[in-house]
Amino acid sequence: MTYLETTAEFYSEVAQTPQVGLCCVQSSPLQLPGLRIPRQMQEMNYGCGTTVHPAELINEPTVLYVGVGGGLEALQFAYFSRRPGHIIAVDPVKAMREAATRNLERAADDNPWFNPSFIDIRDGDAFNLPVPDASVDVVAQNCLFNIFEPEDLTKALQEAYRVLKIGGRLIMSDPIATRPIPDHLRQDERLRAMCLSGALTYNEYIQHLVHVGFGQVEIRARRPYRLLDCQNYKLDQPLLLESLDSVAFKVPIPEDGACIFTGKTAIYSGKEEVFDDNAGHVLQKGVPASVCDKTAANLAMSKDILITDSTWHYTGGGCC
Repeated sequence: MTYLETTAEFYSEVAQTPQVGLCCVQSSPLQLPGLRIPRQMQEMNYGCGTTVHPAELINEPTVLYVGVGGGLEALQFAYFSRRPGHIIAVDPVKAMREAATRNLERAADDNPWFNPSFIDIRDGDAFNLPVPDASVDVVAQNCLFNIFEPEDLTKALQEAYRVLKIGGRLIMSDPIATRPIPDHLRQDERLRAMCLSGALTYNEYIQHLVHVGFGQVEIRARRPYRLLDCQNYKLDQPLLLESLDSVAFKVPIPEDGACIFTGKTAIYSGKEEVFDDNAGHVLQKGVPASVCDKTAANLAMSKDILITDSTWHYTGGGCC
C-alpha cells in the first residue's frame, strides 16, 4: 500500500473503534458557552492543538474543514456559523464520515441551537477539494497535513490557497520536529499515519506556506507534543516534536518577503518621543509594538530599539 492508503486504513480502524491517545496527544477542546460535546465525539478528538480561534470566525464565515475526524471541530465551527451548509467537512474515509455524522446527530440532541444541516460532510481529500475557486473564508485542518510527503503537502496547500477568498485564512495545527526526522522513521508508514514521523522542522513548514503564496503567517501557539525516545525509535538522542497552531492569510507577499509573526515586539528607547523608519513602522518611546520577524530584523540594526524574543503566540496588532 502507499502511505496514503495506510493512513486511510488506520483512520478507518480508529473511526470504528475509538482508542484514546492512539495516534495524537488529545487536546482539550475549546470551551464555549452553551456548547456540549458528546462523549463519543470527545473520544475521537485526536488533534494536536486547535484550529478554532474565535477572532478568525466573526461574521459567520464559510469554513472548509479538511479531515472531519469525529466532528468535534466542525461542531465548534458551526457554533460561529449557524447557517445550513456554512461548514463543509471533507474526508476520504467513509467510516470516519459515518462516525462524524452519528456524533453530530448526538450533538443535536445535546445542543438546542445546533442543527446537523449546518455541516455538510462530503467525500473528498486535501488534494481535490470539492468546492469552487475562491469560495470559502476559512480552510482548517488539525493534525493531518504533517502526514503528507513534501510534494503532497505542497499540493494540499495549493488546493487550500485555490479555494480561499482573497484575504481568507488557512488555520492549521500540526506537529513539527525540532530537528530533521531520520529516514528510517520517515519511511515507517504506520508511524507517519500516527503523526509521529512525517513532521517537518519549523522553518520547512513555514517555507511551504510562503512558497504557495501566503503573504502573512501568524503563530497562535507552539508547545511540546511528543518525545521520541532512543530505545523505541532507534535514535542516538531523543527527538522532541512540538505542536504548532498557525493562521496563514491569502494576501500578496510583499516585495521584501512574507510577514511571519511569532510574538516579537520592538521597543524604542531613543531621545525622540517616536521613531519612524519611513517604511510604515512608527514606535512610541518605551511602548512595545508587535512586529513580524522580518521587521524585527530590520529594526534591530538601530541601537535605540530593543527586540524581544519570540513568544510563539500572536493574536494581531502592532506596527506591521
